[in-house]
Amino acid sequence: MAHLVTSVIDQYYYILNNKSDPRVNGWPMMSSPLPTLGICLIYAYFSKVIGPKLMENRKPLNLRNVLIVYNLIQTLFSAWIFYEYLMSGWLGSYSFRCQPVDYSNSPMALRMARTCWWYYISKFTEFFDTLFFILRKKNSHVSTLHVIHHGCMPFSVWMGMKFAPGGHSTFFALLNTFVHIVMYFYYMVSAMGPQYQKYIWWKKYLTSFQMLQFVAIFAHQFQLLFTECDYPKTFMIWIAIHGLMFLFLFSDFYKVNYTKQPKKENQGACMIVDDVSNDTGKPSNGSLKNNYIQSEYSDSYKACYSNGSTKGFVTQSIEKLNDKKIE
Repeated sequence: MAHLVTSVIDQYYYILNNKSDPRVNGWPMMSSPLPTLGICLIYAYFSKVIGPKLMENRKPLNLRNVLIVYNLIQTLFSAWIFYEYLMSGWLGSYSFRCQPVDYSNSPMALRMARTCWWYYISKFTEFFDTLFFILRKKNSHVSTLHVIHHGCMPFSVWMGMKFAPGGHSTFFALLNTFVHIVMYFYYMVSAMGPQYQKYIWWKKYLTSFQMLQFVAIFAHQFQLLFTECDYPKTFMIWIAIHGLMFLFLFSDFYKVNYTKQPKKENQGACMIVDDVSNDTGKPSNGSLKNNYIQSEYSDSYKACYSNGSTKGFVTQSIEKLNDKKIE
């Protein structure tokens, strides 16, 4: 047993020291996976235990202005990352057919690596989505799957950043950040109040746009199965599976939300953004029979979302009888 443990540890250090990109070893959070793993575990424990406990006997906070600013910052942050991905390769020098990682110290290669690092950091800023749910006492939104998704994404992106900061699979991040520009802009306008809802009539098409993103992602990744390319196939398969999985989740949401199919209760496949509850923590009409999500700010703030990396959609059927707590 001791020999097995020693072998595992030796293999871990061998991979970390000999297979990773040496350019990023001295960058913040990059020398070891432990800081990222620790933050993810703290996030999960806070989301499911500490946060709800701290808010248990407190009134939900009204964070309307905070949400507007937060979504604006996320929109601008995503726009900047998207721009950097374009300028560091995808606007001209990168190939959509096969793009190996450039491990050199050229200005363009380093710019791409730095862009990947900022994309990695963006997975931590998305933790605030969960924090705002907790502060507003929307604990039913902080599902186990929601926490697992957000908690795993930073570590998953860390792996790509550590071993392949650039190349073929950054197409996923390029598309994801573009979708986030549109998505967070939508949420910002939605939170600004009913008078702005006429400007976001395109909500339905946002879901279609997200689904198109996932089709493009797994098609772009799976093409390497038929093309000789000096790119780690492990990362290609991992990202392609992500794209395929989220396509099914989003298509299920689309069918329930925008077609005439009978409503059905979601089994926890995706995560919700908001419901009809207002910031007092009480539902506006005593029941939630609709399978779709409404905002306390407007009827249009119903959409659920995915942080590409990795968020999603959920529908639910819950009813409140008398003064019982909504679960």
